[in-house]
Amino acid sequence: MNLELARRIVAEWLEEWQPPPLVEREVAGPDFARLSDILAVVGPRRAGKTYLLFEWISRLLRDGICAREDVLFVDFEDYRLSGMAPEDVELLLVAFEEMTRRRPRFLFFDEVQFLPSWSRVLRTLHNRRQFHIVVSGSNAQLLTREIATELRGRYRDLVLLPFSFREALRFKRIEWTERTLHTAGRGRLTRAFDEYLREGGYPEILEQPTALEKRRLAQNYYQSVFYRDILDRYHIKAKAILEGMMRFCVDAYASLFSVSGFEKQLKAHGMAGSKRTLSNYLGYLEEAFFLLVHEKFSWSARKRLMNPKKVYLLDPVFIGLGTSFSENRGRVLENVVAVELRRRGLEVFYYKERQECDFVVLAAGKPAMAIQVCWELDARNEPREYAGLLAAMRDLRIRHGLVLTYDQEQTSRREGKNIMVKPVWKWLLA
Repeated sequence: MNLELARRIVAEWLEEWQPPPLVEREVAGPDFARLSDILAVVGPRRAGKTYLLFEWISRLLRDGICAREDVLFVDFEDYRLSGMAPEDVELLLVAFEEMTRRRPRFLFFDEVQFLPSWSRVLRTLHNRRQFHIVVSGSNAQLLTREIATELRGRYRDLVLLPFSFREALRFKRIEWTERTLHTAGRGRLTRAFDEYLREGGYPEILEQPTALEKRRLAQNYYQSVFYRDILDRYHIKAKAILEGMMRFCVDAYASLFSVSGFEKQLKAHGMAGSKRTLSNYLGYLEEAFFLLVHEKFSWSARKRLMNPKKVYLLDPVFIGLGTSFSENRGRVLENVVAVELRRRGLEVFYYKERQECDFVVLAAGKPAMAIQVCWELDARNEPREYAGLLAAMRDLRIRHGLVLTYDQEQTSRREGKNIMVKPVWKWLLA
């Protein structure tokens, strides 16, 4: 890289950049005035990390916190930077100072993993105490644990997931207020929720005009996770075993996954895979933001480790890639709730003794809420659903219980406890 190229890239940013149409994300953005650590935005591919950086830059300019001449944005995926060396970052800063007569206060580095020796560069810039630094990276090359290792306490991370239901409504320009829930507009919200259960929240998928194109793009994401995020990254030789695990999880989402049980299935089909290997593969799928994995609640770390995990797909759109011919609508709802709990940053387990409860939510390290999810409560399943919820509440001394359904709403009193029944879509809007 030479100084003339650095000047061109900086000039394009200062003179030509305009914020694209943005859907405001519901994430806790940083207080830039007090941002002393490097902020790393991580998450699944195509979830909107670059656009989140654009949103924050637009907010800085709109709120008068800084001028355009205080901000440097660099996309390191730019093909012109393919031969860049670590020290060439200084050329960008020199070019910026030439054009603005000052150093930038805010550095936004997108796809920073394409910068050679990125962690050393970031540490050096951070040590100067001159910049507020925000970076984003693809999970294919930049895992959260690697950021933690490379930046050694100099950073904090923010996980960005695909659109929530509220964000999907905003993307589709569907407006609502609390009053809407009591008008004919409620039907518009439930129809949008039905679409969300099928299409999920990946922005680019929502933009596609037909169901066929949405499915094709979802398959492309699936293949990218399989090949780029896991197979190539970890140099996996047992391709068939990884593929089998991914297919199993797509079909058995919102269900228990036993490493021992899956190992037996492989042996029955003449395939060999050790428990350690299978456990590693499950971890890779979680690291790649393809799965969410919940442990069984126990005060014993060993018991949590030894029991089967409950697996969920990170976005509902992957459910449609499964081979199951009988849709379990209750499991679809449960998967959506699991992702939303993750989005809200909550610590979550499942409960299973003689009875089962879908979610135990912790607060300050202690069980605080029990949540059961089903499509609808009826005479057939109501005793079972309440029994699992109440068992978790009794055993774990939880005061708050919630049953989430598709469209039922009531308050029920059981064993001296008030249990709220609420539609999932309304809970998502809260």
